[in-house]
Amino acid sequence: MGSAFDYHELPNGLRVVCERMPNVSSAAVGFLARTGSRHEAPHLHGVSHFLEHMCFKGTDTRDWQALNIRFDELGSIYNAFTSKDHTFYFGWVPPARAVEQIELLADMMRPALPAEEFETERGVILEEIAMNDDNFERHVSNFAHRVIFGEHPLAHEILGEKETIAALPRGHLLDYHAQRYAADNMVLIAAGAIDPQEIFAAAGRLCGGWKRSESENGVVSPPSALPTGTHKLVLPQFQQHALIIVYPSVPEGDPHEETIEAFASLFGGHNSRCYWNIVQKGICSHAGVTWLAYSDCGYLALFAYGEPERCEEMYDALCEQARDAIESGFRRDELQRVKNQRRTGLALEGETPRSRLSQIVDDLETVGHVRTLGARMAATEAVTEKHIADYLRRYPISDEGLLLSVGPRGWPED
Repeated sequence: MGSAFDYHELPNGLRVVCERMPNVSSAAVGFLARTGSRHEAPHLHGVSHFLEHMCFKGTDTRDWQALNIRFDELGSIYNAFTSKDHTFYFGWVPPARAVEQIELLADMMRPALPAEEFETERGVILEEIAMNDDNFERHVSNFAHRVIFGEHPLAHEILGEKETIAALPRGHLLDYHAQRYAADNMVLIAAGAIDPQEIFAAAGRLCGGWKRSESENGVVSPPSALPTGTHKLVLPQFQQHALIIVYPSVPEGDPHEETIEAFASLFGGHNSRCYWNIVQKGICSHAGVTWLAYSDCGYLALFAYGEPERCEEMYDALCEQARDAIESGFRRDELQRVKNQRRTGLALEGETPRSRLSQIVDDLETVGHVRTLGARMAATEAVTEKHIADYLRRYPISDEGLLLSVGPRGWPED
């Protein structure tokens, strides 16, 4: 598909991944820190996200204003995000600015963590947490993670809790950065109209002095088995209700990944079974399926959002569609339509360096190596109706599953 990969590793363990995209006229670069909320001790909940904020608040050579001005001087479209598994910082610039963008981001990866900005950002994050109290979907997601993962770190809220953020000392942030942002726990990624040798040289010059980790940054233990039964969260302040039925599935990077993507679209995507047989019949406002997957575990969650008075109808309708998917399967023309949409989506993502960075991060964190856009699209096209049927036999969605009920009604009533 007109792209090629180049790899390099510095003596300190920092890895560099480059994808040459000769037919584009921009470049995107980013630093992947392989740390997120699942790597936090209980008293540090939210520290990964807090550190992401602080990386924009000044270094030994630039204060926060100089950082922002420099991004604008480079013509950069930039941002960062924290997830359960990693934190990623990126900038998308004209090709001639790629090395300068790396220099700016590399400077940010060694933040000064100024005390005055630390307290300012503490207030900002506490406000974010407070704002989430009004976000129904955030309540649903957090509750689902707490029930599914229990005491495991994957249950942690990425933002942290009010108590942990309010009590977090600046020294803990310094210690966390020193351990988790070590050279051998980070990857520099570049895609677009780039010269890999220039990228490698810049990495050595700008990051070669970074230290290796002094302690093991190994894999966190996987979570326990999926719990069973019914779990309710009553939220009287909201007007809608969510039902979720959770079943065991496969982790990210599993060979079934594209099969699950196809099933999710057929079951709950645009023009899907749930859309026509549940939503369009007025039973609920939204219904479908989500693949909740991480590097070492995965779950399939059927869901419906609607009026509290219609919980019984929503539950019965979800179960009916699940049974029909298992008993009747899907037609070849249905599957081809969703594969066409999936290929178009992958192509659109893969045609811009910024989006390509996200695909590369996804590959590194799941399958452990980078796939070309062509390989991704070929995997999509290879899915058949039999693959979906085989998956549903191996991971059935016809049992009772784990039922989660979130909203103003205490359904099902005891």
